Amino acid sequence: MQPGELIASDHGARALRADDLSHAWTVLEQVMDPEVPVVSVVDLGIVRDLHWQAGHLHLVVTPTYSGCPATEVIEGDIRQALEQAGFAAPCLERRLTPAWSTDWITEQGRERLRAYGIAPPVGSASKRSLLGESPQVLCPVCASSHTELLSQFGSTACKALYRCRECLEPFDYFKCI
Repeated sequence: MQPGELIASDHGARALRADDLSHAWTVLEQVMDPEVPVVSVVDLGIVRDLHWQAGHLHLVVTPTYSGCPATEVIEGDIRQALEQAGFAAPCLERRLTPAWSTDWITEQGRERLRAYGIAPPVGSASKRSLLGESPQVLCPVCASSHTELLSQFGSTACKALYRCRECLEPFDYFKCI
């Protein structure tokens, strides 16, 4: 669609504005992950594409993993936020390939995780799987590298439980996948 073409809205058709996609991205930056409410769906990189299709906003969303229990909640939150912002009947497409990777988390998202007390993923998931290296996980509380893995399973399936040997605080590490 080009600016000036008509798109559907709750109040009939209106002209597509040049800043509509930018506005949609701004709205999506406010949709938080229900399991980690300090990172948005944009921070996580799960919104893969955003464009106009047949007069409606069309989004491609890739969940953090195919069995994520929050997927339907996230999609509902996205739809509700966009509709409240004036985008009528946004179309969400769930795409599982390529699989989501922690490589898609933005730098802002990594900082927000750290500030919340979750160690962000270290390095690149694709490179780690090829090299078989273990991550050097820093404590999100004191930034010490003297940490230890307590359990491969943390508060959610995408996190592992670590403890800092310096400040003795336990913390989640967002696994590099």
